[in-house]
Amino acid sequence: MKTYTGIPASAGIAIGRAFLYLEDDFPEIPRYAIRKAQADSEWERFEKAVAEAVKEVRALHEQASREMSREQADIFEAHLLMLEDTEFHDQLKNRLKNKLQNIEWIVWDLSHELTQKLGASPDPLFRERAADISDVSRRLINKLLSVTRFSLADLKEDVILVVHDLLPSDALVMNKARVKGLAMDAGSRTSHTAILARAFNIPAVLGLSVLSREIKNGEKIVLNGSSGTVVTNPDRGVLVRHEGEEKQFRKRADRLLGLRELPAETLDGHRIAVKANIEFPEEAEQVSRYGAEGIGLYRSEFLFLAPGKSAEEETQLRAYRHVLKTMGKLPVTIRTVDVGGDKILPDLQALDEKNPLLGWRAIRFSLANPELFKAQLRAILRASIDGNVRIMFPMISGIEELERARALFDDAREECRKKSYPFAEDIEVGTMIEIPSAAMTADILAEKSDFFSLGTNDLIQYTLAADRGNEKVNYLGQPCHPAVLRFLERTINAAHEKGIKAAMCGELAGDPAVTALLVGLGLDEFSMAASSIPVVKQIIRGVSFAGCKALAEKALEGRSVDGVRSVIEEWMAKNFPGGRYGV
Repeated sequence: MKTYTGIPASAGIAIGRAFLYLEDDFPEIPRYAIRKAQADSEWERFEKAVAEAVKEVRALHEQASREMSREQADIFEAHLLMLEDTEFHDQLKNRLKNKLQNIEWIVWDLSHELTQKLGASPDPLFRERAADISDVSRRLINKLLSVTRFSLADLKEDVILVVHDLLPSDALVMNKARVKGLAMDAGSRTSHTAILARAFNIPAVLGLSVLSREIKNGEKIVLNGSSGTVVTNPDRGVLVRHEGEEKQFRKRADRLLGLRELPAETLDGHRIAVKANIEFPEEAEQVSRYGAEGIGLYRSEFLFLAPGKSAEEETQLRAYRHVLKTMGKLPVTIRTVDVGGDKILPDLQALDEKNPLLGWRAIRFSLANPELFKAQLRAILRASIDGNVRIMFPMISGIEELERARALFDDAREECRKKSYPFAEDIEVGTMIEIPSAAMTADILAEKSDFFSLGTNDLIQYTLAADRGNEKVNYLGQPCHPAVLRFLERTINAAHEKGIKAAMCGELAGDPAVTALLVGLGLDEFSMAASSIPVVKQIIRGVSFAGCKALAEKALEGRSVDGVRSVIEEWMAKNFPGGRYGV
């Protein structure tokens, strides 16, 4: 028996036999020289392979459109765009003529170069693009070599799928009734595979590193998508325990969904707003299922970064209107585009920055590109008549940036008036607090802000100088560090002193282990992945505000991460015996 720990990507427990689906099944790619006169015939082979691949992917796109959300269908729309991308074709044709090698090798050589570059990026979106390029190139090479791979659609028995990396197309066509769990060496919670697993309600653990190399086909395993663990060759005790946990998981999940219509209110009547984070417009249609009271973070940069998508004003307008109309009267907070640094817009040349996370990104990028920034602001303004919208600016470091951003917002409003575009006049404009300098000057920023939203993902890594994408130091990124807690307290207090509300939209907001602490610190609004809402709401409804404040006061006295964590764990154990506070 051996236990592997990875990233919990899709909640639930699965017990069954491992089915290994490995990249080793991919054929060896021949490499040989061709004569100059053969280049045209090689290119004709490529064009034929593209036509066959386009036909296949178009069928997958139609299937995804029928069976899934627009978000998942867009994955295959992106693959179609890649297959037909003239720039990609031009690069291949130039390599073919210059290197005079067979087209299979040319396709592999270029795609390998691109995936290596993108896969090394600290930005998860770039890594996901690498997976898309790999998927498309493998499909093309299979067509060129006339290879037919085993299809996961042909699974005849229940399995736990074990892979190094699962291509989106494989995930879509697999027999979902037979795949009871997914274990993958690669991936993160934001990867396409994780998105698809959650869409299919398949328990999944990603980021397992070596599992596919060490496990045997048919080996019995227990997969816990809630804790992020996989146990191979479990003994009887482990099996019995997980079987019981699986039944309890389903009961708790059903019960927690029953809280959907109830308010997030403490036992002594303190009301908290609980909202959802989204990345794609189509997600707005699903958040109400979990009882979200609005959208606290709409990451608008995915409109700019998605392959083949345009960041034009009209495109943005359609997306924002869709979200606002879907949410009705519930508030929607749109974060202005957070690109730059390691997240480069397709239309812009990549920058050579030694430390992109501390570089030209977010509001710095927007202020340096005022016309692009105002186009986004106009799109939000024009959409505002269709719902209840708020705007917030990311990565503000000081009052100068906030004042410049607000001035451009005023310019965008004037431009809308000149073009007779109707818009809401009372849109709230907020500031994201995710840099230590912003937390230290929160009292100043509050004077020009209608609300604060704490972006804890960046605030933690900048406070502790620990890149959360670097596995060698990400253990340092501890939310319970006294410095982090003091920044949270300082920001929330500064907001309240100026009569504005303090929200949180980072991953910390959806962590049930610290919900009571955040309530005690005075946080007014939590925004998180929609699926995390029920358990957070249950905790809020099971505690008193007075008790949470006492917890926060004691935690703030802590001198170390371990000391703070011990205070929180002891309090939670007392108020929720046996850890009975979540799915």
